[in-house]
Amino acid sequence: MTATHDFLDMKDIQALKPVVYEAIQGIETLVTAKNKYGIAAAFMGVERDKIEMLFVMPQARGRGIGRQLVSYAVNELSASYVDVNEQNPQAAGFYGRMGFEVFGRSELDAQGNPYPLLRMRLKSMERRT
Repeated sequence: MTATHDFLDMKDIQALKPVVYEAIQGIETLVTAKNKYGIAAAFMGVERDKIEMLFVMPQARGRGIGRQLVSYAVNELSASYVDVNEQNPQAAGFYGRMGFEVFGRSELDAQGNPYPLLRMRLKSMERRT
């Protein structure tokens, strides 16, 4: 999380751990990607038509795992929305390359903290690969 959420301090990260754990437990669809040793390298949670979470382990970044998971979410699970922390330009750029565009902004994150969110949706409803 520190690789992509460097705007959070350790206190914030520690406070978010139980929130993320609880969210994982209640997510509609949770997909994991494992490396060649069978160890989870990434996971994604999708709720209805929205990607709610995507985490790729730092050592697995840049290998196409995130792209494969998002393609699966779009093509197989009909996901067409995602929220991205504004202070995480890597994620916004990634989703932009995946065909998403910003259509709104929220001053607060889902927990009511002052971490603005960019609301993104697929530019067109065509499925992406």
